[in-house]
Amino acid sequence: MSWPKYSPMLFNSLEFGLFFPLVFLIYWIVLGKWVKAQNFFLLLASYFFYGWWDWRFLILLFSSSCIDFIIGLELGRVSDQEKRKGLLGISILVNLGILGFFKYYHFFVHSFVNAFTLLGVNFTADRMAIILPVGLSFYTFQSMSYSIDIYRGNLQPTRNSITFLTFVSFFPQLVAGPIERASHLLPQIVKKRTFEYEQAADGVRQILWGLFKKVVIADGCAVYVEMVFSDPASHTGSSLLLGGCLFLIQVYGDFSGYSDIALGSARLLGFRLMQNFAFPFFARDVAEFWRRWNISVTTWFRDYVYIPLGGSRGSIWSKVRNTFLVFLACGFWHGANWTFILWGFAHAVLFLPSLLLNRNRQYLDTVAAGKRLPSAPELMQMMKTFILLALVTIIFRVDNLGAGWIYFTHLFSSSLVSLPDLGMTNDFKALLVFMFLIEWQGRERQHALERIETQWPKIIRYFLYYLLLILISLYAKNGQTFIYFQF
Repeated sequence: MSWPKYSPMLFNSLEFGLFFPLVFLIYWIVLGKWVKAQNFFLLLASYFFYGWWDWRFLILLFSSSCIDFIIGLELGRVSDQEKRKGLLGISILVNLGILGFFKYYHFFVHSFVNAFTLLGVNFTADRMAIILPVGLSFYTFQSMSYSIDIYRGNLQPTRNSITFLTFVSFFPQLVAGPIERASHLLPQIVKKRTFEYEQAADGVRQILWGLFKKVVIADGCAVYVEMVFSDPASHTGSSLLLGGCLFLIQVYGDFSGYSDIALGSARLLGFRLMQNFAFPFFARDVAEFWRRWNISVTTWFRDYVYIPLGGSRGSIWSKVRNTFLVFLACGFWHGANWTFILWGFAHAVLFLPSLLLNRNRQYLDTVAAGKRLPSAPELMQMMKTFILLALVTIIFRVDNLGAGWIYFTHLFSSSLVSLPDLGMTNDFKALLVFMFLIEWQGRERQHALERIETQWPKIIRYFLYYLLLILISLYAKNGQTFIYFQF
């Protein structure tokens, strides 16, 4: 089998820089008066965007969408509860079956072979090469939630196939989220959309900040992260801790940067997607962090796994059980590696004190709301939370459990109290501080640059915008892929 000739169309690539403006012009200038034509064009554009990588995976996207569209129609028609359960079961089995085959095939085969090896049996298995389709974890969850919501009576099925196919494949959020709910996105697809300059301008600002976080911050951190994780034994404990912190910043810059570009692009097309990151580095405990990090995925697991299991109702044991099951499922969702399972387990352990002390919803507000600076206790809480999360994120980054053991044994050594030395340039250190400062001033809004437009003088605003453009152009790395494309 020959594998894809092209890479996915990256938001920070020349291809997308040509693709999106063309889509924007045709969408508004040529088709602006006809919502049905706009929707059909969006569907074609989305399939072109996804098929740019490999057209064969369009078959998978189309088939999965069609199955849930038909099941949704049947769920709306059938009243017999047993038949409805059967229909929902088909949707769940098909979506999880597709996801499981492509995402976990190698994991289970490898584990099976290793189990026989431990028993002294030399067992080999021919493994065909299975490539993971980009965005599979995201669009299968989005499509599956549609069937679940209809089954629960929270949503009426759409009878327009173009509308539903566009909902599943909408290209700004197709390959890395946010995972949209049908109740939020479908009504926006159906209704007539008009171009609004202020909304579009704010979308451009959000795209600009997303590109900065991805191209400058995330890709800049990647250089030092790779240096540390490729050979942890040659670094001091303090450098390894700094490497973990930089990887957490890298993941945030990469993933939240993607989300900002996705939300900004959608706004340019007249859509409002859900906020996926709400400044999680300013969380005061782990529970608050998870309310602010990858919100579309965490709320998906909350609504479709945690609450059906019983949520926070019942005994302490049931609360603990449900918490561990959800975090382990979230870890497994990320991929076929025991490190992801351990990562989910570790987060459950960190979350447990808040749950047992009934403080998991203690911080529902924004830290230091309406103030310029946090208090000393708030600053200490944020720093402690960040360090704990950085340590756990190391598990996410290492290749396997053995590599993780090596990393942590060298981290927790006498050299942990030394000064870290990764050769970071002063320029990049300043850029990290700059990112945190801009995010801090915008933490009460939907994205970091939203507040600037209304509260900063025009000359300073435009200086900042041009500065970001210059930095993005200087730090561009020929379209490095996004981390979450592998999930």
